[in-house]
Amino acid sequence: MLATKSVENIQFLPFLTTDANNLSWLGYGCLKGDGTVITVNAIGAALQTLYILVYLYYSPAKRPVLLQVLLLLAVVVTGCGYFTILVDTGTRLTHLGLFCSVFTISMYLSPLADLAKVIRSKSTRCLSFPLTVTTLVASSSWTLYGLQLHDPYITVPNVPGIVTSLVRFWLFQRYRPEQDKLYSPLPA
Repeated sequence: MLATKSVENIQFLPFLTTDANNLSWLGYGCLKGDGTVITVNAIGAALQTLYILVYLYYSPAKRPVLLQVLLLLAVVVTGCGYFTILVDTGTRLTHLGLFCSVFTISMYLSPLADLAKVIRSKSTRCLSFPLTVTTLVASSSWTLYGLQLHDPYITVPNVPGIVTSLVRFWLFQRYRPEQDKLYSPLPA
């Protein structure tokens, strides 16, 4: 975005949902008193928020972006209110862990929405290889961390991240980027 000064071909929703996911896990980490979960998700939320601000700055259509951000804030505030006021202290960690797990699973499954597009076009242009590598590393790390702590709320939702990354790697193998080049560039 900084290089092109444009948000063309960059999806906004995955970064917005990732920010909400980081904020949810930050709450889980605070409630559990887990410094690793707190630190990682505080940094993640800060970086995702920075991305959102940069996206908003370069976006020609600011209204839809602002509406999505406001919706995220409403969800976060409602969630905080729910878990703070309506859920008793004894089950709060369980409820928040389940919420975070469902949200993380949906976040990891969201890139597969482009699966039909990739297969139909026989092109992985809409997929990010670096993001796929990062997702595999992050989901594997969190799965191992969850196993070490015997925390199913951390372990279980990260397994789909491993699976979806492997599916995307298979797509990159199946529809190699060089297949996209059906023409040779003209000299300038």
